[in-house]
Amino acid sequence: MGLIVTGGTVVFPKENALQQVELLIENGVIAALGSDLPRTGHIVREVNGYILPGLIDVHVHLRDPGQEHKETIETGTMAAAAGGFTQVCAMPNTSPVLDTPALVRDVIARAKQYGYATVRPIAAITKGEQGEELTDFRALQQAGAVAVSDDGRGVQSAGVMYRALRAASALNLPVAVHAEDNSLAHGGHIHAGRVADKLGVQGIPGAAETAMIARDLWLAEETGARLHCCHVSAAAAVTVLRQGKAAGVRVTAEVTPHHLLLTEDAVWDWEANAKVNPPLRSERDRLACVQGLLDGTLDLVATDHAPHTAAEKANGLSAAPFGLVGLETSFPLLYTAFVKSGVLTLPELVHRMATRPAEVFGLPGGTLVVGGAADLTVIDPDTAGVVDPTAFLSKGRNTPFAGRELWGWPVLTMHKGRVVYERD
Repeated sequence: MGLIVTGGTVVFPKENALQQVELLIENGVIAALGSDLPRTGHIVREVNGYILPGLIDVHVHLRDPGQEHKETIETGTMAAAAGGFTQVCAMPNTSPVLDTPALVRDVIARAKQYGYATVRPIAAITKGEQGEELTDFRALQQAGAVAVSDDGRGVQSAGVMYRALRAASALNLPVAVHAEDNSLAHGGHIHAGRVADKLGVQGIPGAAETAMIARDLWLAEETGARLHCCHVSAAAAVTVLRQGKAAGVRVTAEVTPHHLLLTEDAVWDWEANAKVNPPLRSERDRLACVQGLLDGTLDLVATDHAPHTAAEKANGLSAAPFGLVGLETSFPLLYTAFVKSGVLTLPELVHRMATRPAEVFGLPGGTLVVGGAADLTVIDPDTAGVVDPTAFLSKGRNTPFAGRELWGWPVLTMHKGRVVYERD
């Protein structure tokens, strides 16, 4: 027996179009798209709002294995479903680090057991993320890794990165870089700007990011590798990426909602809950990131969902870990900021949060087509809701957006034809 989803307006991001059509779902797959589909033998589900392809987040920290007090695969994928995401890419800086095929296969298998969202692991570039010895890229890719990254740390040695890019190029495997030169970051906590100066806190300059991106761009040009720059935050980095793309380097880049919406001033109100790496920077940097997203220099939005316990975040600005949660708030944040204001159309936003992530990482999905998986989310464009961390399905509560009134909340998420989240 199939399921007909009707009543909503379907978003087609590639065509930048909205259309009132029905979807017939059979065996977890979209069997038909059209008007007035035959009801005989099918269950009919009426929805209100916009029907989007399932969102895809290519930068998530599930903390599992080894840090389950912060998050688990189960709670992280439940949070993903609540945020409208049906696929997430899990970063490797777990305990132990995802640097073996067995660990990659284990993460995939346990995510399938829960079924809330598909988890696609990103494996480590170097063993233990120590920046020295390369992992076995071919074996990791065969086990299911969709990219390699030492996220959380920048690969400091240009020689190691050169060898990594050469090895990845032979496999057409993306290398996702955490761009941070430690000799410039030198143990900083927030952006090296006026807030850090007033607080007397060690800062992290934008040059720490830009210098590393510039290095890796030209190494990627030399090797022909697919370079992906994570969580871009600095104006100069956006400029360098724009130049690299114009020069024909195979480079893509992501930006987070918090770097699009917040500046270093958030530290005044939110203290350690606004401590993230790379840090929230100046208004000039924020505007450059927005422009980079609008002109395509920054290809896609990723949350860098990074849950921590309340006790860890209460340790003070210098001692608290970097990171904030984003899976459950990212779409309404950006819908409110960019779609309601007329800066982006809804299909354009969905393109940056579903279609483009699928293209960059070579994933299925990102659009609703006959024969594709029935991964979709329904959003309510008209009902406002307030960000309430106590209601998160994630274990993490560390957000600087608590109390914000937002529109565009997901109300229903389906993963492979099964309802995995329903609001209220």
